[in-house]
Amino acid sequence: MRLRLVPQTTSFDFFGRPTLWLGISGVMMVLALVSFFIQGLNFGIDFRGGTTVRTQSEQPIDIGVYRGAVDTLDLGDVSITEVFDPTFGPTENVAMVRIQAQDGQESVSPELIAAVEGALQEVVPDIRFISVESVGPKVSGELIMTAVIAVLLAMTAVVVYIWLRFEWQFALGAIVALVHDVVLTIGVFSELQIRFDLAIIAAILTIVGYSLNDTVVVFDRVRENLRKYKKRPLREVLNISINETLSRTIMTSVTTLIALIALFILGGDVIRGFVFAMIWGVVIGTYSSIFVASVVLLKLGVTRDWSKPNANTGNQFSNIDA
Repeated sequence: MRLRLVPQTTSFDFFGRPTLWLGISGVMMVLALVSFFIQGLNFGIDFRGGTTVRTQSEQPIDIGVYRGAVDTLDLGDVSITEVFDPTFGPTENVAMVRIQAQDGQESVSPELIAAVEGALQEVVPDIRFISVESVGPKVSGELIMTAVIAVLLAMTAVVVYIWLRFEWQFALGAIVALVHDVVLTIGVFSELQIRFDLAIIAAILTIVGYSLNDTVVVFDRVRENLRKYKKRPLREVLNISINETLSRTIMTSVTTLIALIALFILGGDVIRGFVFAMIWGVVIGTYSSIFVASVVLLKLGVTRDWSKPNANTGNQFSNIDA
């Protein structure tokens, strides 16, 4: 007996009020943008600049002990991670302590670095400080620009891919859904003031891929059903297609969320921001593939005259694997 979160055959009407779904998404995007421009993002060390102290000790590294020692100094955003390397011996326990630049300074002052080293030596007497590196605001600014370019290039590649695989209406629906997902993800990080660093950029790029995959599955079924039900209205074909893929969509999303929630609870502070972005992305990506991409496609309409010589326009690359 196979587990099913939803019945294999459903007949939900997803397009009873298509304008309502676009309105809800539009309001959420406006709120996200307002929060972004008023509050901004809580940039981490990667984008704000700071100092990285590399440590080594014979004792096994306890992130909680390290953090407890450094938190007493009230330095703001401090990231502590253990470095794993197969070449390290059993007594080579290496950690990276990253401290954000303080207000009005390009990097952490030597006095603060000495204070951090002293605090760590109190809890780990044999600790040694291998190197100290600083990241200034210029490098941080370059990282921000590179991150923005990476997201834009990924979304542009998605548009080209969808346009070649389907038709331009499908491509526009997909890109609206992706912009929707990215804006809402940035908005929730702005509203909750969760630390925003390079790991979150990686999560956003992953969300783009996940949302695209879900959208392509729905669009593939839509294209098949457009040929199968040539005389049915587009709204009805979209409803049939989404209902036919609903079981797969829900099962994929729920199983992914189970793994992500486990990581969020047990993974520790280092990856919590990344995992939160992924959880949010899975939920919002599933929503957008149904209520944003498909609704935009419904509003734009699709060429359905398969009898003409150019009936395969936009589909000549449909055998390209995702």
